[in-house]
This record gives sequence, structure tokens and C-alpha cells, in this order.
Amino acid sequence: MPIKILLQTTIVPTENDWHIGRFSMLRDYLAGLPMFDVTARDRGPVGQPDPVLSSLHTSDYDELWLFAVDVGDGLTAEDCDGIARFRKRGGGVLITRDHMDLGCSICAIPGIGAAHYFHSKQPDPDSTRLKIDDADTVEISWPNYHSGANGDYQEIQVVGAPHAVLSGPVGYLPAHPHEGGVGAPPGDASARVIAAGRSKVSGARFNIAVAFEPSAGSGPAIAQSTFHHFADYNWDVAKGAPSFVTERPGNAMQKSPEARSSTERYVQNVALWLGGRPTA
Repeated sequence: MPIKILLQTTIVPTENDWHIGRFSMLRDYLAGLPMFDVTARDRGPVGQPDPVLSSLHTSDYDELWLFAVDVGDGLTAEDCDGIARFRKRGGGVLITRDHMDLGCSICAIPGIGAAHYFHSKQPDPDSTRLKIDDADTVEISWPNYHSGANGDYQEIQVVGAPHAVLSGPVGYLPAHPHEGGVGAPPGDASARVIAAGRSKVSGARFNIAVAFEPSAGSGPAIAQSTFHHFADYNWDVAKGAPSFVTERPGNAMQKSPEARSSTERYVQNVALWLGGRPTA
């Protein structure tokens, strides 16, 4: 049976924003593989429980990829409860966000929400990291790790024993000028950092992905530093971006079949692992 995947944002359909249509290349890539059945949608009206997320635990989805692109109001208490109950019944979850406070509504999701660090809410417990990395975009503060221009790629570093989602191996992911912060929540033995990057501005190493191993009562999960690893604009800048994106892009992803192949392999690996299937 195909793995049923829900790709969802935390905003209502908004043309000049990171709506689900801006993740079409991810959707099409996964949907083009016979082992996946993909649904892609934006959330329902803000301030009301999302009809899908709030009842996710009663659905027949196998996994959720949540792109937290809101400014703090993207999830209701009912949505967070539905996601938590979905994971408790064994569902796989990937949750990703971006710089500063973008997507901070995910802090209220039990377990995996604690892996995401923001500026005004749930900051990184390492106080040495509470500083600006990307200083070019002055309106964006920490966490904002500069892994490269949109449209370029970054070389990732495997942390600890190579995780199944990095098999292939996976050596590259799309770059972004200001990635967010993630880390393994203290006291959660199921979680560990599996991949890191390095700032092209400061040289600082930062976490890219945290994996939560499945355990009794909890499905597998991934906390990812930025949704730009999955966005059309970062795979191919010709796809365009919202008008508020003003940084000068690159085009190294388009010129490197190896980087594109590595990114697609990572996406496939994550989808398989979250669905309880082997990645090799």
C-alpha cells in the first residue's frame, strides 16, 4: 500500500506568501514515486481549528510534513492536540520553520515542538547562539544562520552514526541566507541531531535536522531548520518567491545534478523513514 503523506502549511491560501503551491516540486517529486500518495493543502481559517490537523489522529494519513510559515498564529490548541495524537498512534511527522520567530506556533506541539528554537519564544538554551549570524538582511534577527544564497546548495555534515534518512549518501541540501535553530530536547532519549551545516558568514556550525526515533506511543519525527530545504525557489529560483524575498539568489542547484539528486534522495529517505519503511 502507498504511504499516505499530507503536505501542509500553517497559513491560509495567500498568493504573496509561502503557500503550499510554492512546494510544488516537492509534491510532484513524491507523487511521482509509486510508494507515495500525496495530498497538499494550506490550513483553514485562522483562529479556528483546522479541519484536517485537528482531526489528524482519526485520518488515514501515515505522515505529516508541516511547513510552519506563519507569524505565530498558525496553529490552534486543537491542531496541536490532533498532531500529538496522530504521532502517538504511530504517525510520522516532519515539522520545519524558518528564521527568527517564523513558525513559532509549533512550540505548542508536544515533543517535537521542543526541538525548535526561536527569537522571542523558546530560545536556544545555548546562550552563545543568541546572536545574529546573517547581518545582510537587517530586519531579520537570530536565529538566522547563513548557509548560502537561495538557489545555491550547502554541504551538510553527518552528526554521530549516519542516520537512515542520510543514506545514499546524502551530502547536500539547498542553501538559505537565514536558517532557523533546532536541537535535541534535553531529557528526550529518542531525539538526536543527525545533520549540521556551517555558516558561510561566521563559520559557525548549526544544526539542520533532529531525528526522533519511534518508540512505544510515539511515531518517528524530524525537526528541520528551515522549510527552504523543500521550497520550489530553493530548488529552482526560476519558480519565483514572494515579493518580500529581496536577497540576491544563486543558481548552483540548477548547475549541480549531484546536489539536486542528493536533495531528492533526502526527501525520499525521510518519506520512507517516517512511513516505517526501509530507506535502502
